[in-house]
Amino acid sequence: MAMLMAVLLPVVLGLAGLGIDSGMLYLAHNRLQGAVDAAALAGSLELPYDPQLDKGLVKGAVNQYMAANYPAAVLKGVTPGTEERSVTVKAEATVATIFMGALGIGSTTVRAQATAGYNNLEVVFVIDNTGSMKGTAIQQANAAATQLAELIMPEGMETSVKVGLVPFRGKVHIPAGVDGLPDGCRNADGTLAPSWILEEYKQTKYRYPTGSSLNVPKGTCGSIPRVQGLTGDRATIVSAIAEQDALGDASGTVISEGIKWGRHVLTPEAPFTQGSSNKDMRKVMIVLTDGDTEDGKCGGNFAVSYTPNAYWTNAYYGMFDMATHCENGGKLNAAMLSEAQIAKEKGIEIFAIRYGDSDSTDISLMKAIASSKAGTDDHYYNAPSAYDLEEVFKKVGRQLGWRLLR
Repeated sequence: MAMLMAVLLPVVLGLAGLGIDSGMLYLAHNRLQGAVDAAALAGSLELPYDPQLDKGLVKGAVNQYMAANYPAAVLKGVTPGTEERSVTVKAEATVATIFMGALGIGSTTVRAQATAGYNNLEVVFVIDNTGSMKGTAIQQANAAATQLAELIMPEGMETSVKVGLVPFRGKVHIPAGVDGLPDGCRNADGTLAPSWILEEYKQTKYRYPTGSSLNVPKGTCGSIPRVQGLTGDRATIVSAIAEQDALGDASGTVISEGIKWGRHVLTPEAPFTQGSSNKDMRKVMIVLTDGDTEDGKCGGNFAVSYTPNAYWTNAYYGMFDMATHCENGGKLNAAMLSEAQIAKEKGIEIFAIRYGDSDSTDISLMKAIASSKAGTDDHYYNAPSAYDLEEVFKKVGRQLGWRLLR
């Protein structure tokens, strides 16, 4: 027995030693991979400013993150990825062994690589086009959205990036041929919305305040820009964004309709079918609004002294739904939260941008629809003035590039 133990003991100790060394190598590789992932992501954020990797910005960011996360590692390469607008980072590290030295292996090398960048993206802008956005607000929103579109859709490059647009008021304007209906706006149930006040609403029982006069507009759909489906052509989406001016007769602020049609644009199922079914595609909705979900009949900052008939052609009143209106606790808020949840269940990531003055209800609603990580508001942004929109959109753009491709 003593002789057997004498023979087996070195073997047992050797196996134990190999296990310890293997564990060390495993941990070292995991640490190196994490450092390389972070470095690739950091480098990708500089791609808009260093697309050819010849200005040193991408490499500088990579070096900084590698030094912070694994200073002993050796950077072996910072090169363009196989996809446009991506960067590949390679690194290695030497790990000293303890027991394997007895076998003549005093150290070994672990290697890792990662690729990150702006690719496999489908983005839809869902932008408030109500009258309160006219002037500087919509101009700055257009400029910021255009800048972001140009960032993720570089001119002259073939990328797997598409962008769409959903301008909304109290309803959305759908081009002919999309859902089998004529060109025009849609009710919440998908039917063709009237662009004029319905005879039903001319009755005095609907006047608010009581005895107020009617203010009948000629139409509330023609001035809403049409929804633009996903396109990989930069000029097309930039042209669609430029159509937004927030002028013409309004029809309330029904954010839920903007979100719903934003989902339709991003998903591959009808009515819009340009969305990819590829599970690797990152689908993003950017919602920008300055208003409560309201119809103008319920008080608040945009209350009017006459019966607001223009609002009565919105997506709900157009189908004789007399209950789904009012802000702060009304059904429109519930519809907004419901549509956001449906979009998230479809794998859509929502960024929520609140422009202008915000009350606590507005803020909580926008935070609720945002796809922020638990305990954070990383997908919610507040833009107090129109001139803050450009910086907010830049911050969203940086998050769009913060993605590992492989």
